[in-house]
Amino acid sequence: MKRLILVVIALGCLVLPARAQDTFMPDAEGFIRNWLVLAPIALAGQSGADEIHYDFLNGETNIRPKPDTQVTVRGKAMTWKAHRAPTYFIDFRESFDPAGGEYVAGYAVAYVIAEAPMNVTLALGTNDQGKAWLNGKEVFKFEETRVLEKDADRVPVSLVQGQNVLMLKVINEINSWQACARFLRGDVPVTNVKISLTPQ
Repeated sequence: MKRLILVVIALGCLVLPARAQDTFMPDAEGFIRNWLVLAPIALAGQSGADEIHYDFLNGETNIRPKPDTQVTVRGKAMTWKAHRAPTYFIDFRESFDPAGGEYVAGYAVAYVIAEAPMNVTLALGTNDQGKAWLNGKEVFKFEETRVLEKDADRVPVSLVQGQNVLMLKVINEINSWQACARFLRGDVPVTNVKISLTPQ
């Protein structure tokens, strides 16, 4: 009997670390490091300003991917991949298209879990063009080329209690292809939320 109890306890210890990885925390500055990423998607032309408005997913506002979900984009089979950014920003080119990375688009999704409703600021930056949706509502759009800058854009938003779906779309014309996002209260990073890669 004692041996059985010890085996059960040991198995429980093996399971706990995996469960702990179901959610992640923002970093010390509040930046989201854990994302589901779909990239690279080839542009039809060379104008990011035009293509940022194109719905590559045939319903991008309502997409709720899971890790390893397969989709077809412009006739190409693609997979949503779990990704942890090594720094405060996603480097799409380095991580997903190091041999190319030009005239391409990518999506990044994070499920943000809040313990209570809160009014916050979504602070983000994109290189180049970008869009952002929160819970299916478009909250941000940038149509020009630029380099990445922390908190280049700040948008007042509201998080609901429980799961919030944050999705970014980022287009690169040439050179670097990056994005970053965090939530702020005033100038204080919001770190008391959890990040999941699985929709509820």
